[in-house]
Amino acid sequence: MPLLKALFRTCHPLPSLAITAMFAALVVRAAPGGGWGPGLTVPAVLLGELSIGWSNDYFDADRDTLAGRLDKPVAAGLIGRRTVLAAAVTALALSVVLAFSINSAVGTVNAMQMLAGWFYNAGLKATPLSGFAYAVGFGLIPEFATATTPTVGAARPAILIAAALLGVGGHLANALPDLEADRLTGVRGLPNILAEKFSVRTVRSAALVLLAGTSGFLALGGTPWLWLGFAIAAAVAWWGMGRFGRKPFYAALAIAGIDVAVLVFGGVPLS
Repeated sequence: MPLLKALFRTCHPLPSLAITAMFAALVVRAAPGGGWGPGLTVPAVLLGELSIGWSNDYFDADRDTLAGRLDKPVAAGLIGRRTVLAAAVTALALSVVLAFSINSAVGTVNAMQMLAGWFYNAGLKATPLSGFAYAVGFGLIPEFATATTPTVGAARPAILIAAALLGVGGHLANALPDLEADRLTGVRGLPNILAEKFSVRTVRSAALVLLAGTSGFLALGGTPWLWLGFAIAAAVAWWGMGRFGRKPFYAALAIAGIDVAVLVFGGVPLS
């Protein structure tokens, strides 16, 4: 049981479940009639997200140990790196097999997203290309959803751009609480470079602008409800722009939630 508990903690369960829920909701919207495609989506996506979570703790083990991250099971010695890697590779293989069993388009999109996540964990997170991995991983979510339909449709370019903006904005927001720790451990991803060359406030502002801009992008040519979502997101961004501490981070999370709600429930045509 202690081993299973440690394995569960290393998979980043909350983000994995949240992203899987977003995938599932968009797939149901794209293919409301059901069928094998939507039915296999949840296990395929969840296994992929678990593999990314496990690979993250595998690749970060040395850095977490140096930083004294006892909240991390690998760094705390509760589970071995090889065990975490084995779980990550197994989950990745199962995810790819399930995705390709839906159709080749879904499998290809899934493989691209898995590559983005694994390359990010393996080293891109410490380079200026860190934002690119998030843009690919999130930007292709609508394409994954539309590919599960019987006609294997393609997502509209505007939706892909909005999802990519959501990913990059989320990346900047997610880095806010850890900018100082990342600086001490030598991480020089996009958020860290922006913070060093300009300021932490620049990172906060960029995250909030990108996330609020996502809902604005979705609202173009849409219904009054979509514009209402954008107005709320813009108001939250304005509130969080001049704040310090964790308030900008919480504002970014709130805006990201609004963006996802607009994308999933706002009636935005995916294809």
